[in-house]
Amino acid sequence: MSVTQIDLDDDVLTAAMRLMGTTTKKDTVNNALREYVARTERLQAAERLAARGTAGEFDAAAAAHTAARLARRGQAENR
Repeated sequence: MSVTQIDLDDDVLTAAMRLMGTTTKKDTVNNALREYVARTERLQAAERLAARGTAGEFDAAAAAHTAARLARRGQAENR
């Protein structure tokens, strides 16, 4: 962990502490940084998922699933 001296907006810090339920500036800033990283990673994952959908990956997977289900159903009817 590093030690850094920064100027913070006291009003925003107070609001963040209240919303997060934190009691120290350190906990508030560290929590805010963790939340930012997690949110950004979720957005990036959603963008990758959307790109896969646009590329038709899910259509192919859905078609394969449907074909497999129909094949299983056909095998069950032949018994």
